[in-house]
Amino acid sequence: MLRLVLISWPLAACGSSSTPPPDHDPYATYQDCYDDHHTMEMFPTPKAIEICCIDHPIGSAAMNVVCGATTQTCQTYVTAYMVDAADSMLAADITTACTAYPHDSGRN
Repeated sequence: MLRLVLISWPLAACGSSSTPPPDHDPYATYQDCYDDHHTMEMFPTPKAIEICCIDHPIGSAAMNVVCGATTQTCQTYVTAYMVDAADSMLAADITTACTAYPHDSGRN
Protein backbone atom coordinates (compact mmCIF):
# COMPACT_ATOMS: atom_id res chain seq x y z
CA MET A 1 0.00 0.00 0.00
CA LEU A 2 2.81 2.43 0.84
CA ARG A 3 4.37 1.79 -2.59
CA LEU A 4 1.08 2.72 -4.29
CA VAL A 5 0.92 5.99 -2.35
CA LEU A 6 4.51 6.88 -3.20
CA ILE A 7 3.98 6.12 -6.87
CA SER A 8 0.70 7.99 -7.22
CA TRP A 9 1.71 11.07 -5.19
CA PRO A 10 4.08 12.50 -7.85
CA LEU A 11 1.44 12.00 -10.51
CA ALA A 12 -1.10 13.93 -8.47
CA ALA A 13 1.38 16.76 -8.00
CA CYS A 14 1.80 17.14 -11.78
CA GLY A 15 -1.75 18.40 -12.21
CA SER A 16 -4.98 17.06 -13.52
CA SER A 17 -8.33 18.15 -14.82
CA SER A 18 -9.34 18.90 -11.21
CA THR A 19 -6.83 21.75 -10.97
CA PRO A 20 -8.54 24.76 -9.41
CA PRO A 21 -9.38 27.63 -11.79
CA PRO A 22 -7.22 30.77 -11.81
CA ASP A 23 -7.82 33.47 -9.23
CA HIS A 24 -11.07 35.29 -10.01
CA ASP A 25 -11.22 37.70 -7.08
CA PRO A 26 -13.70 40.54 -7.56
CA TYR A 27 -12.54 44.15 -7.60
CA ALA A 28 -14.55 47.22 -6.65
CA THR A 29 -13.22 49.15 -9.66
CA TYR A 30 -11.43 48.41 -12.90
CA GLN A 31 -8.57 50.65 -11.77
CA ASP A 32 -8.13 48.55 -8.59
CA CYS A 33 -7.83 45.42 -10.72
CA TYR A 34 -5.39 47.04 -13.13
CA ASP A 35 -3.23 48.44 -10.30
CA ASP A 36 -3.04 45.03 -8.66
CA HIS A 37 -2.02 43.17 -11.81
CA HIS A 38 0.23 45.83 -13.34
CA THR A 39 1.80 47.56 -10.35
CA MET A 40 1.86 44.77 -7.79
CA GLU A 41 2.23 41.68 -10.00
CA MET A 42 4.25 43.47 -12.71
CA PHE A 43 2.27 42.28 -15.75
CA PRO A 44 2.84 44.44 -18.85
CA THR A 45 0.08 47.01 -19.35
CA PRO A 46 -1.75 45.24 -22.21
CA LYS A 47 -1.73 41.91 -20.33
CA ALA A 48 -3.02 43.55 -17.12
CA ILE A 49 -5.82 45.21 -19.09
CA GLU A 50 -6.88 41.88 -20.61
CA ILE A 51 -6.67 40.05 -17.28
CA CYS A 52 -9.07 42.57 -15.74
CA CYS A 53 -11.45 42.44 -18.71
CA ILE A 54 -11.56 38.64 -18.80
CA ASP A 55 -10.69 37.08 -15.45
CA HIS A 56 -12.29 39.25 -12.75
CA PRO A 57 -15.72 40.50 -11.78
CA ILE A 58 -15.59 44.30 -11.58
CA GLY A 59 -18.03 46.17 -9.32
CA SER A 60 -21.34 44.35 -9.43
CA ALA A 61 -20.72 42.92 -12.94
CA ALA A 62 -19.96 39.29 -13.60
CA MET A 63 -16.60 38.09 -14.86
CA ASN A 64 -15.80 38.73 -18.56
CA VAL A 65 -18.58 41.29 -18.97
CA VAL A 66 -17.41 44.86 -18.34
CA CYS A 67 -15.34 45.23 -21.51
CA GLY A 68 -18.15 44.06 -23.76
CA ALA A 69 -17.73 41.80 -26.76
CA THR A 70 -15.74 43.88 -29.25
CA THR A 71 -12.54 45.84 -29.56
CA GLN A 72 -14.54 49.08 -29.56
CA THR A 73 -16.56 48.29 -26.42
CA CYS A 74 -13.34 47.29 -24.67
CA GLN A 75 -11.59 50.52 -25.65
CA THR A 76 -14.58 52.62 -24.58
CA TYR A 77 -14.87 50.92 -21.19
CA VAL A 78 -11.16 50.79 -20.35
CA THR A 79 -10.58 54.39 -21.46
CA ALA A 80 -13.49 55.56 -19.31
CA TYR A 81 -12.37 53.72 -16.19
CA MET A 82 -8.57 54.01 -16.27
CA VAL A 83 -6.77 56.90 -14.64
CA ASP A 84 -4.46 58.60 -17.15
CA ALA A 85 -6.16 56.89 -20.10
CA ALA A 86 -5.49 60.01 -22.17
CA ASP A 87 -1.72 59.44 -21.81
CA SER A 88 -0.50 58.49 -25.30
CA MET A 89 1.52 55.47 -24.11
CA LEU A 90 -1.40 54.10 -22.11
CA ALA A 91 -3.79 54.82 -24.97
CA ALA A 92 -1.58 52.74 -27.29
CA ASP A 93 -1.50 49.91 -24.73
CA ILE A 94 -5.30 50.05 -24.40
CA THR A 95 -5.60 49.72 -28.18
CA THR A 96 -3.18 46.77 -28.19
CA ALA A 97 -5.02 44.99 -25.36
CA CYS A 98 -8.48 45.65 -26.73
CA THR A 99 -7.52 44.50 -30.21
CA ALA A 100 -6.52 41.09 -28.78
CA TYR A 101 -9.35 41.01 -26.23
CA PRO A 102 -12.25 39.63 -28.36
CA HIS A 103 -10.17 36.64 -29.45
CA ASP A 104 -8.53 36.04 -26.06
CA SER A 105 -11.84 36.29 -24.21
CA GLY A 106 -13.40 33.63 -26.43
CA ARG A 107 -15.95 36.08 -27.80
CA ASN A 108 -14.57 35.99 -31.33
